[in-house]
Amino acid sequence: MSHEKYETYIREYEQKCDEIRMRNETYLEELQEDLLKDGLKDKTVNRHLRNVDFYINTYLLREEPLEMIVGASYLYIDEFFGDFFIRKCMWSTPGKIKSTAESIKKFYKSMFQRGHIEKLDYVELTEIIKDSIYTWLEDCEIYNDPDSPNPFSPF
Repeated sequence: MSHEKYETYIREYEQKCDEIRMRNETYLEELQEDLLKDGLKDKTVNRHLRNVDFYINTYLLREEPLEMIVGASYLYIDEFFGDFFIRKCMWSTPGKIKSTAESIKKFYKSMFQRGHIEKLDYVELTEIIKDSIYTWLEDCEIYNDPDSPNPFSPF
């Protein structure tokens, strides 16, 4: 790829990410409204917002600009919790996986209730989390234990 084509690709990628971030900001504001309406305290609301923001504005945009709706699919939620979050986030602990999964479920519930995603997408997300969370927690615990073999090592 020539330098000019690469520069064009980067500009287009960044422009698309900026467009998605603007839409995501609206989604995060809606989530905040819903969480406050549910009676959650500001500190709890802010934790959920940070967790969701990391997922939709960092993880989903890291390799290609992906819309928030894509994040409800098995491919992305399992890759995020089952690999990326454990290996790439220094703060990953089993407790942080649980709280982030809770935040993401609340987010997609809000998106479903507001008509931004289909019921099937929300149900699929909750099923993925329910069926996989114990594996993610166990892998995280093993990965964080220096005396245990790396669960991600091919050897």
